[in-house]
Amino acid sequence: MNRFTKWAEREYPITARILALIPAGLLIVVLIPYFLVRIGPAIDRALGLPSFNLGLPGLITGGISIFIGMVYALWSIISQMTRASGTPLPVMPTQKLLISPPFDQCRNPMTLGTILAYFGLGLLLGSTTGMVLVVLISFLLIGYLKFIEEKELEARFGEEYLAYKAQTPFMIPRLIKK
Repeated sequence: MNRFTKWAEREYPITARILALIPAGLLIVVLIPYFLVRIGPAIDRALGLPSFNLGLPGLITGGISIFIGMVYALWSIISQMTRASGTPLPVMPTQKLLISPPFDQCRNPMTLGTILAYFGLGLLLGSTTGMVLVVLISFLLIGYLKFIEEKELEARFGEEYLAYKAQTPFMIPRLIKK
């Protein structure tokens, strides 16, 4: 945990934050979707796994899921960059606790958005392996949040984070305020 806290001691200029996001963006926005699109169906064929086609409802659901996911992911990244002087990257974390939209709806809108976008892509592809990979990626992201990031945020922001955590859902957004 000391490493995460040490990384948080320094605020980086916006240009450094943008440059740091390029490799991460390539992984999240290009490499993983490419793997889902190209490798998932190839593994399905090689293993003789069935693909699925949900027709128009699947296309609509997949498209809506991708759209909502991208909105949540981009909205949260822009918020971290502009309102909290940080990034989603652990080496350049936010300098203040974000509790304004979209972080008032759930504590992890970027992860929610990522999972929704990958799920939508999996639906559009109809790939069994793709959907298994989406579930695996989801478990890894959620595990990181629960076992590493939450402890780091508690160490950095203390009672402020604990109060926020107590009143804000982990992943499923609360769209109507209490």
